[in-house]
Amino acid sequence: MGPLTPVTDVGIGAMELYFPQNYIDQADLEKYNKVSSGKYTIGLGQQQMGFCADNEDIVSISMTVTRNLLETYEILTDSIGCLVVGTETLIDKSKSVKTALMDLFPGNSDIEGVDIKNACFGGAQALLHAIDWVTVNHQMDNKNAIVVIADIAIYEDGPARCTGGAGAIAFLICPDAAIPIDRQFAACHMKNTWDFFKPISSTSSEYPVVDGSLSLASYLEAVRMTYTHFMEKLVRHGNKDVSIESFDALFFHSPFTKMVQKGLAVMHYTDAVLRGEKLNGVDTETKLDENDRASLAKMIELSTLVWKNKTDPYLIFNRRIGNMYTPSLFAQLLAYLASDNCTTEGDKNVLFFAYGSGLASAVFPGRVRRSSSNLEKLREVALSAIKRLDQRHRFTAEEFTETLKLRETFLHSNEFPRIPNGTVLFPNTFCLTSMDELYRRKYAITECEVVNGNGVHS
Repeated sequence: MGPLTPVTDVGIGAMELYFPQNYIDQADLEKYNKVSSGKYTIGLGQQQMGFCADNEDIVSISMTVTRNLLETYEILTDSIGCLVVGTETLIDKSKSVKTALMDLFPGNSDIEGVDIKNACFGGAQALLHAIDWVTVNHQMDNKNAIVVIADIAIYEDGPARCTGGAGAIAFLICPDAAIPIDRQFAACHMKNTWDFFKPISSTSSEYPVVDGSLSLASYLEAVRMTYTHFMEKLVRHGNKDVSIESFDALFFHSPFTKMVQKGLAVMHYTDAVLRGEKLNGVDTETKLDENDRASLAKMIELSTLVWKNKTDPYLIFNRRIGNMYTPSLFAQLLAYLASDNCTTEGDKNVLFFAYGSGLASAVFPGRVRRSSSNLEKLREVALSAIKRLDQRHRFTAEEFTETLKLRETFLHSNEFPRIPNGTVLFPNTFCLTSMDELYRRKYAITECEVVNGNGVHS
């Protein structure tokens, strides 16, 4: 066999976002939990939180977003040779979500890939894996890859419950992409920690074990270490002039948006330290410590302009849906695509910081290509997703709490899902319809808006 022509600009060629139609306002949750006004809305930077009833699970939301991707972009199912799922939400300890998605690809069983799991990092690793697959395999038979990243984030009743959320994103990974990912410059920081985990003894619960202070410290350490490794790699390969100012937007995994602001502050300060620069007269040779409250506050102050211009404008989905786990980072890319900044002349450099507790983290760069024929379609999808935020149904804190109790009950039974009063589904959404005595699940797609389990044409 002769040599094959290598593919170039492998990355994101298409993208879809799904989130549930149910949400709660964080101000309502503050009152219900009898905490001070602003604790969630100002202290955490969260406005709303999406949630699923017990008629949606990780398979149903993954099927919905994958079907939407295929239909919106008119992707032929036989053009896909790899399908990878990144999730930490389990309904089975053996069978992957990917196998359920094969129902959407009739006549094409030659699709590589399974699920990838490490807390919120599984989505980023799935993306990088699919990019590797396309880089190696596309020139053989002209096939592309799909990445599905999805999670339902739920916490037990208590201080962490306000940091939940739910959502799913699907990508088409292909050459000559609208958003190439410069995979060769990805840099990681991996470490054994116990900041957030779901013990095997608790598989009958959706609730994790969380060490809040360790989680914050681990996240900020990961920002500093991944960015340091990233810059070191760039320098080794002759890219000495790259800095944080080289990027039009900076995207971060978002447990809550105030965490993102802290992460951005650490990255901004680390950039100055590595380059030996002063920040507003502050000598970076006298190191600030991200674990010291006063030092971190100073870093936040020094990074105010970068935060305002490069990160804060793109957190709309994170503020209004909450922590989607694996999709949280990439929802910011979709918000960026909807922004006016994306329409100005020239290609745009963007930077991703991915994090998953336990821990696994990475920094990698991407480019938004103005010359791509598919960029306008991506912008249409992004703008439509933002508009869809205002088409959701608001629930009281009492209704939200009752819904989570029903989900908890359903996990311990195989009874038909009992849809809570008032919960709704968007049209053309997959939902769980039945489960037999062996816990085998069946799904169907709605053709109209569903309220209280009954079809209501919208």
